[in-house]
Amino acid sequence: MKHKFSSVTEFVRSSRKTILLIIIVTITTIILHTLISILLYRVNHQYISTLGNLRTYGVEAYGGNITLVEGKQIIDWGTIYPGSSINRSFNIQSKSNVEATLLIETANWTFLDSNENNVTGSFTSNMTLTCNKNGSTISPDEKIPVTLTLSAESSPEFINAIIQNDLQKFSFDIILYASEE
Repeated sequence: MKHKFSSVTEFVRSSRKTILLIIIVTITTIILHTLISILLYRVNHQYISTLGNLRTYGVEAYGGNITLVEGKQIIDWGTIYPGSSINRSFNIQSKSNVEATLLIETANWTFLDSNENNVTGSFTSNMTLTCNKNGSTISPDEKIPVTLTLSAESSPEFINAIIQNDLQKFSFDIILYASEE
């Protein structure tokens, strides 16, 4: 055992400069990596907060992620990042007296910068709202769970538009209705 310990000690003595160099390079790499990560996070960490105003026709929406603000039903999507999707769920009940098709549309997209000024542009082409029950048949008084998915694309053009326009948040109307046609 003493022989093994002495050989390790001898190796460490003879390789002191190499071991010291390895330790210095490792610590320097970790520090540089951390600093670069922090810088990139601050520079490229683009996000947009958003609200959806829920409007319904022929159906009633309730529960789940719906909140009531000043008498209006709101879906707070929170913060969406380019290249990500957010799901929000709630329940729908048909108010129609015949079978109908549940449909979803969006309208009145409003984009704001950090000064709360309207930002114009074609940002809506970079955002998608889908519904897992869009086009489904809903019977009179039927209650069904619904999940909406808001997605933001991650194209370089969209990210540059966010940065150049100082885009900070947006809102839009979510229209859910029962079509009897």
